[in-house]
Amino acid sequence: MSKEKLVIFDTTLRDGEQSPGASMTQEEKIRVARQLEKMRVDVIEAGFAAASPGDFKAIHAIAGILKESTVCSLARASETDIEHAGEAIRPAARKRIHTFIATSPIHMEKKLGMTPDEVVERAVKAIGWARRYTDDVEFSAEDAGRSELDFLCRIFEAVIRAGATTLNVPDTVGYTLPTPFAHTMGQLLNRVPNADRGVWSVHCHNDLGLAVANSLSAVLAGARQVECTINGLGERAGNAALEEIVMAVKTRADIFPVETCIDATQIVPASKLVAQITGYPVQPNKAIVGANAFAHEAGIHQDGVLKHRETYEIMRAEDVGWTKNKLVLGKHSGRTAFRNRLTELGIELTGEDQLNAVFTRFKELADKKHEIFDEDLQALVSDEATLPEQEYFRLNYSRVTSETGEIPQARIALSVGGREQQAEAEGSGPVDATFKAVEQVAHSGVELLLYSVNAITTGTDAQGEVTVRLAKNGRVVNGQGADTDIVIASAKAYINALNKLHASQGKLNPQGEV
Repeated sequence: MSKEKLVIFDTTLRDGEQSPGASMTQEEKIRVARQLEKMRVDVIEAGFAAASPGDFKAIHAIAGILKESTVCSLARASETDIEHAGEAIRPAARKRIHTFIATSPIHMEKKLGMTPDEVVERAVKAIGWARRYTDDVEFSAEDAGRSELDFLCRIFEAVIRAGATTLNVPDTVGYTLPTPFAHTMGQLLNRVPNADRGVWSVHCHNDLGLAVANSLSAVLAGARQVECTINGLGERAGNAALEEIVMAVKTRADIFPVETCIDATQIVPASKLVAQITGYPVQPNKAIVGANAFAHEAGIHQDGVLKHRETYEIMRAEDVGWTKNKLVLGKHSGRTAFRNRLTELGIELTGEDQLNAVFTRFKELADKKHEIFDEDLQALVSDEATLPEQEYFRLNYSRVTSETGEIPQARIALSVGGREQQAEAEGSGPVDATFKAVEQVAHSGVELLLYSVNAITTGTDAQGEVTVRLAKNGRVVNGQGADTDIVIASAKAYINALNKLHASQGKLNPQGEV
């Protein structure tokens, strides 16, 4: 018997980016969007067009590049927001506007200051505004998990009549549980007139660790779209993890009456790309994409797997993209082979100048490392992704001394707006001394929230990837840097974060979030 399609709606570029410090540049968003399309994601929510000019430009750029996936922009139920969304997605081959308004009593009264009648009226108007730009319109009842069922039935009936084609039931604050959430979905499908005219969707947050469980329970109850993110990235505790949704449906095909179009072999590459760009590393014991997901420590487990893999493995590692694939290139390799490998990884550079810059850095790295891995390439490209006009601060020189019994010292030369300045500082360690030297020049007044180091690959010659999270005036950004010298990587990360703060214009606070 043929199965129904489960639409995979990825919101990494919108909800995922709302994680503190996880904001991405336009170039980084394009890289992620290309990978999502390569994975055959059905709908890619590219951002919130009205949030900032940067978001608008990124959505517009992605809409002009992607050919297969539907490109979506979120919009509040306001005519101005929807106009921004419609213009942002205009170039897309397949386009969707996703509009929302809160429906729970607490949100309507305390946040919106609107009556239920006014909320329904606004929702219907929003669908009409959105249909000026596309027939593919999604409506979300924000905080549906705490909304009254009768009111949900009423508002969904109204928006279906107005022309909404996807009906989203979000558990915005991660409040619900699998059984009652499945009951709500079943009731909506049974009670809402013309429910069969649209695709029913769920968008679950992970505040109680139940986002995936709630989403899957809703699928069993009739939902045919799941909104999720790579690595479960998102507001607060995050969203339902795409990789877990996809592989649960695939692995338990005996239970689920649906199937996805996702190319699961692209899951791990997507996970690594998002982790590297956002600076949010994946915990080792994370399902599907964690480093230990297919590792076996216990002797009994090892013995069983060696005798028959399925004794302890319900999935094959290679089916989700875990491979030992590495770039077998060195300092004598040519540009053609180098470019081909980038293409295979889904990395497209913006021109010959950027290719030359990355290739030069590849050769420099090949002089330091015996083996170059795909993850090394991702880091090289990210280092070169900053446009010259965005690089207000640039590290020209660094010298650090550290010895037993002596206070570490750092001397740096920093280009500030094209003018070189030098500084020296002492610190409790070489990294601390370097940061203090940079601050003597930058005078940024930032607060350091996070300093994290991860080895990109194996071996003592591995590049260290450093994430630095800085905050200033309510703005939080992540900076990344990679190098075989961890102190240099740290300086790069700190300066990368300073450049993001300098370039940022700030985003408007949305009325709410789905």
